[in-house]
Amino acid sequence: MQELIERIRREGKNLGNGILKVDGFVNHQVDPRLMDACGRELARRFAHVGATKVLTAEISGIAPAVTTALHLGIPVVYARKTKPITMPDQIFLTLAPSHTKGRMVELIVSPEYLGIGERILIIDDFLATGATILGLARLAQAAGATIVGIGTLIEKTFEGGRAVLAHLGVPIESLAVITSMDNGKIVFEGE
Repeated sequence: MQELIERIRREGKNLGNGILKVDGFVNHQVDPRLMDACGRELARRFAHVGATKVLTAEISGIAPAVTTALHLGIPVVYARKTKPITMPDQIFLTLAPSHTKGRMVELIVSPEYLGIGERILIIDDFLATGATILGLARLAQAAGATIVGIGTLIEKTFEGGRAVLAHLGVPIESLAVITSMDNGKIVFEGE
């Protein structure tokens, strides 16, 4: 999606070690117009999969997940990283490594909002190693739901996440695909 790619070119920062800082418009300060455009495009690409819910991880996945779900007309469930007292004792929980936090994080979903028969579209901000998305897939599978697609704003192909997720056998769509971040540069697919 050209609008997102151009925004990354203008404002994205390559911090080294595969870390792309997009805090000014995706995951600290959010540009709602850009997120709406991204959500509309992801909804268009996944309109055919028959999703009944969008699943994401807090916090950075929430903005693109909400706008995608809005355009699909379905609810969003987000995996929490800490269990609030309002959540029931029986939960779905998995662990996933966080690249930016440098440690394992819990992903927790209440069975009230994820269950048997649901058709789950996973939406997140990044597809890098695939670890967080794989964790979300484990939660959906534990609930008896079916994963019908995976969509991300930004994919870093050099981290191999798409191959890690291939066994799920679902369509994977990314709006901006980065093939290299070597030597302080950001290189997009096709360049």
